[in-house]
Amino acid sequence: MGEIISGKELSKEVRQQVKLEVEALKAKYKAVPHLVVILVGNDPASESYVTAKERACIKAGMKSTLIRKEDTISESELLELIQSLNEDTGVHGLLVQLPLPKHIDENKVIDAIDYKKDVDGFHPLNIAYMHMGRDAIYPATPSGIITMLKSKNIELKGKDAIVIGRSNIVGKPVAMLLLKEHATVTIAHSRTVDLAGKCKNADIIIAAVGKPNMVTKDMVKPGAVIIDVGVNRVEGKLVGDVDFDAVKDIASYITPVPGGVGPMTITTLLQNTIKTFKGLME
Repeated sequence: MGEIISGKELSKEVRQQVKLEVEALKAKYKAVPHLVVILVGNDPASESYVTAKERACIKAGMKSTLIRKEDTISESELLELIQSLNEDTGVHGLLVQLPLPKHIDENKVIDAIDYKKDVDGFHPLNIAYMHMGRDAIYPATPSGIITMLKSKNIELKGKDAIVIGRSNIVGKPVAMLLLKEHATVTIAHSRTVDLAGKCKNADIIIAAVGKPNMVTKDMVKPGAVIIDVGVNRVEGKLVGDVDFDAVKDIASYITPVPGGVGPMTITTLLQNTIKTFKGLME
């Protein structure tokens, strides 16, 4: 059986380092990183995610503020709130939990956040810098995936990687970060011809489409590394985009769902908050 890359275990280690770093920053600046999260409405998935972020922040010794707004808030009110937090020197990281109600333009909201406080790494400037190979705040899930691969000393240079999914949140940025590590990257999607054949040639498969058990054992070459970003509910159970039981004996490394990429997303968010804090203080 392939080795499991546990995001849960790795998160514990990284969060311990984050905690130590926060203590060092507190000693140096007499302040700790402060993350503000704006939650509009009460989407259940967003609620649980925001709660987990808040808990992780507090455990790491950071300051966490959750601003709740009704889903009736106007776009202009939300943009004004963001502007006031941009100007607040006591706020070092800012994120607006997506999705937003239909009457609010998500792009306008993302654009409004000061890119220096953009812990999600979604601001066009951070995305542009990432594409240019410059230092930036990288989106949390893709960045966490790279951390997971490096934690097992998996060679990325010169390897053939396929990313299934082309979202702005995972697919495209993780492809960029793999390129940065000198991998040869293919981006596949719903209209890709012969997806199975392309996957079969890959050393690394990143599955991020949101289709349960889509990657089957006939798509995986022996010894491939599998990162499963999918979170799908099937008959009350969480499953990934990869048929884990069928593939685990073929892969050299594989991430489980749950307990794989998920925990690393929040951990990377903490790292991003430290980065924005240092950027603003130094």
